Amino acid sequence: MASSGVSVAPECITAFNELKLGKSLKWIIYTISDDWKEIVVEEKSDNADYAIFREKLLNAKSKDRKGKEGIGGRYAVYDFEYELENGEGLRNKITFITWCPDDAPQYPRMMYSSSKEALKRSLNGLAADIQANDADDIEYDEIKSRVHKGR
Repeated sequence: MASSGVSVAPECITAFNELKLGKSLKWIIYTISDDWKEIVVEEKSDNADYAIFREKLLNAKSKDRKGKEGIGGRYAVYDFEYELENGEGLRNKITFITWCPDDAPQYPRMMYSSSKEALKRSLNGLAADIQANDADDIEYDEIKSRVHKGR
């Protein structure tokens, strides 16, 4: 359980293992439940189109403590595949992304920031960890650059 009191649903680990071991999924998007008590799987997909994945993050909504909907944060795991520049072939890195837009309301930003480690600790085998706060941070080339460097 995170310091925020948010727990990780078992389905989060099951979905991650499906991506990591089964290679049947390309990405998973996690959200904190509307009651702010549990991290759950919002969506998972085998679609390799990064633009679709990115749009899902950009369009995420969360409710604040009063129930008002606004821009929302998310956690995501993406099985990022990229070509090495020197022609050595393809590489895959399972990448953890914390999407917490700067213009999201304060309470969702605080909850996503303080609950991140609980989810990360539950997911064994992450190769890169990316904190994304605006649309430029989740551009394909930006992610590729950071994943390639292992950050």
